[in-house]
Amino acid sequence: MPTETKKTKRRTRTEETIRQFRKNRSGMAGLILLLIVVFMCLAAPLFAPHDPSAGNLPQRLKPGIWSDDTPDDGVYLLGTDSQGRDLFSRILYGGRITLGVGFVALSIALAIGLVLGLSAGYFGGFIDNVIMRFVDIMFAFPALLLALVIAGTLGRGIDKAMIAIGITYSPQMVRVVRSGVLMIKEMEFIEAQHAIGSGHIRILLRHVMPNSLAPIIVYGTLMLATAILDAAALGFLGVGAQVPSPEWGLTLSASRQYLLTGAWWAATFPGIAILISVISLNLLGDGLRDALDPRLKGGAKL
Repeated sequence: MPTETKKTKRRTRTEETIRQFRKNRSGMAGLILLLIVVFMCLAAPLFAPHDPSAGNLPQRLKPGIWSDDTPDDGVYLLGTDSQGRDLFSRILYGGRITLGVGFVALSIALAIGLVLGLSAGYFGGFIDNVIMRFVDIMFAFPALLLALVIAGTLGRGIDKAMIAIGITYSPQMVRVVRSGVLMIKEMEFIEAQHAIGSGHIRILLRHVMPNSLAPIIVYGTLMLATAILDAAALGFLGVGAQVPSPEWGLTLSASRQYLLTGAWWAATFPGIAILISVISLNLLGDGLRDALDPRLKGGAKL
């Protein structure tokens, strides 16, 4: 019976969270927009009308369907870039890379943050002091600058960018996890686990970490938006993805010189793709915050 009651309470709490999230219009809008972006990028072979790497120099910097000056060898919805490649196809395939970098970087930051944050918050004392002083040192550097230093040390490449961004944002995740653990470990049910002889690993994995997930989920969603933005920034600066990758930041960097020469679309649409992704994740994060934070239950209605 106690097990069934616990499962019923967990199910009821989950259902209530979903109900609160569905009432948040901005959160739902962000979720739908993000799902559309992810789906179109994952299903790029179905939506992309051209090979994203196939250049056609005679058709370079041609406008899209809004202009009468369209290429003769097919429809280019958003125009072509400086190499005559279809911009729409490159944005779809490039989204796989940019979004993928963000998700992998978040996973790295989450893994480091959970291990160090749980250890610092739960054990305290010397372990907490050592971890948090190291975190403070990393916070002394601007995030993008620190990512550039790490990526420059590791070398250029998309895999190096993932590691650099993940390490850069791990201190923030450490603090988020630690703050939740500090509050939870003082609760009565944790003291009861100590009283019955439960080990530290069991308490951490079965009780402390599950009850710390709400702020981690919310902050992780918002961090993903920033990670995607930084992935594009590293590509823009030439440290992340390398030519001829269709990654959004690299595509934007390669086309920025044409903004003032009339071919505005070559840099504008990759920038819009980054903007849409970041906005959708920020809206989703705000919606999750309102749904998961008990103090905001029923409070935020848009």
